Amino acid sequence: MDNRPTIGITVDNKGNSAQTGTYESAIRYSQAVEKAGGLPVLLPHCPGLAGAYLDRLDGLILTGGADPVMEQFGCATDGRARRIDQNRQAFELALLAEVDQRRSDNLTGAADLPVLGICLGMQLIALHRGATLDQYMPESMGDDAALVHVDNAEHTLVFEHDDGVLGPSDRPIVSSHRQRITDAGQLRVVARAADGTIEAIDDPARPFYVGVQWHPERKDSSADDPLNLGLICRLVKAAAGDR
Repeated sequence: MDNRPTIGITVDNKGNSAQTGTYESAIRYSQAVEKAGGLPVLLPHCPGLAGAYLDRLDGLILTGGADPVMEQFGCATDGRARRIDQNRQAFELALLAEVDQRRSDNLTGAADLPVLGICLGMQLIALHRGATLDQYMPESMGDDAALVHVDNAEHTLVFEHDDGVLGPSDRPIVSSHRQRITDAGQLRVVARAADGTIEAIDDPARPFYVGVQWHPERKDSSADDPLNLGLICRLVKAAAGDR
């Protein structure tokens, strides 16, 4: 009997709109989870089923995508933002709220469900926990500086904590984003880019609750690369121990 831990992977909408009637997911998310020893399962956007999903999952990945809609976090969405489909945002925040509620209630099984947020996923995790968002890096940093973070640009990290969350490692990461978290709210900053951009956050009170601004699934790497496939391997390992 296959005993792989089940890892839920959030999906996007084709064209970033539910009106297309089609979900989509970058294949590399599922491939990375499989390579790390997990069973990848794609999650349609059903906010009302967040609890039912978590009943069946051992771990969760919130994937990359467009930009958060900010009004529910107390500020206007920048006009240059590429707004996420609102049902997708509602679904992923419902998942995070359910994870928190189960931890608060100390329910068996999902009380400390391992969670990994990637790019947009990290931003939603952070906003859910009180962070603030720089909505247009070319303006705040300047166009040239922002190029370090777009179109799968490679760069390395500066670690603020070295306790097994990510590294240490000098392996390159790849980034594609025009927005960034400017503080981590209730979460801890684990690593930054050389320019100070927050690249990794976590909740040290939980076994595995991590957000990264880059795309570890896009790097062809081995499990001994802690910043890329190794990160997903640790999520799967934590999920296997959470059952």
